Amino acid sequence: MIIAAILAGGIGSRMGNVNMPKQFLQLGSRPVLVHTIEKFLVHPQVDRVVVLTPGAWLGFTQDTLAEHLPAGHNVAVIEGGDSRNNTLRNALRWVEDECGAAADPIIITHDAVRPFVSHRIISDNIAAAEAHGACDTVIAATDTIVRSDDGAFITVIPPRGSMYQGQTPQSFRCNKLRALMNTLLPEEEAILTDACKIFSIRSEPVALVQGETHNLKITYPYDLKVAHALLGVEEARPSGKNAVNEA
Repeated sequence: MIIAAILAGGIGSRMGNVNMPKQFLQLGSRPVLVHTIEKFLVHPQVDRVVVLTPGAWLGFTQDTLAEHLPAGHNVAVIEGGDSRNNTLRNALRWVEDECGAAADPIIITHDAVRPFVSHRIISDNIAAAEAHGACDTVIAATDTIVRSDDGAFITVIPPRGSMYQGQTPQSFRCNKLRALMNTLLPEEEAILTDACKIFSIRSEPVALVQGETHNLKITYPYDLKVAHALLGVEEARPSGKNAVNEA
């Protein structure tokens, strides 16, 4: 079984003065979250979709999907955690409840605010996770990467040819991901930024899937403007205290 877990637990604090998490902002005629979910709903290999959302927004999420998705859609909505790691744990518990403890499905984890993920990226994630147990979607770094340990002076400039920028999806065999998460020490969990790092710190291989530059993450007001340009529609311009700040 192939399950897509859409991680919509963020509150969008970097999006500016908006009155809702960024996954619910309008992109064209529909919320960002709906665009993202639809990419997985129409993929022929994806069996189920689960959305993990902040507890305070559970009802709103369900109402949004009821308004914008066809009746009888196969999307579950559950509460995320207080961190990305705990949100992922909630997803794994849901998968185990749905599929049974003996099953070992593929879980495709994807940012709710990456609405332009392509059919090809999803297919390649499924194939890589089935073959290798874990994969990350990346694009080659086009800018020089500078590392600074103190934030004031350059420590090292790594060779750009071996540098990549991470995107999502990240996809895994559920049993392997769950087993590795259960080995984490508190100090290790504190430094995690995404699920692939769990494999990395345990020296487990993670295959690379080629991403795409337009598979952007909507984080700042400027990103929403770019997303509207990619969609080919004019951005709505709300007014008043809830308006998105100009980039």
